[in-house]
Amino acid sequence: MGKILMAFTIISAFAVGFGVYYTQVYAFYSQIEGNGTTDVMLTPVGGGAPEVIAYSDFQAIDRESSPLAYRACFTTTQSLAMLTETFEMYERAVPRISPAWFECFDAQAAGDAIEADKAVVFTGQRNIEFGIDRVVAITEDGRGYIWQEINECGDKAYDGSPLGEDCPER
Repeated sequence: MGKILMAFTIISAFAVGFGVYYTQVYAFYSQIEGNGTTDVMLTPVGGGAPEVIAYSDFQAIDRESSPLAYRACFTTTQSLAMLTETFEMYERAVPRISPAWFECFDAQAAGDAIEADKAVVFTGQRNIEFGIDRVVAITEDGRGYIWQEINECGDKAYDGSPLGEDCPER
């Protein structure tokens, strides 16, 4: 009887572990079909509404359980020199790791390119939802990565600090 209970316990633990792993890595993510026209947008220097840039090969994933789960990748033929003159750069952004099955988004490669000044991070859209900014990194060879970051207002809201006057309404 003890062997049966031990086997049941081990099999149950394995099943629960696999279930948790599967739900975190696969179950809640969904592929997003790009619309082909407004999937990649950057905020102009000086503010204003985000503007579309030329892009292709767009792929994206997201899940409803977290505003930080959004990941996308694309390619662009626009030069970094033109983009840096036209669009607002984003400071201190760090690419977030994506599930291994979403192969086009390589957070390590994007982070290395940013650190080596071979990629520039731009503001995609501020407060895409309260406290969350969408950021876009573009490498010298035209490879692009999109993810979402908690902004200063989000940091304050989530840790309970008073919101500044520059924070939008919730």
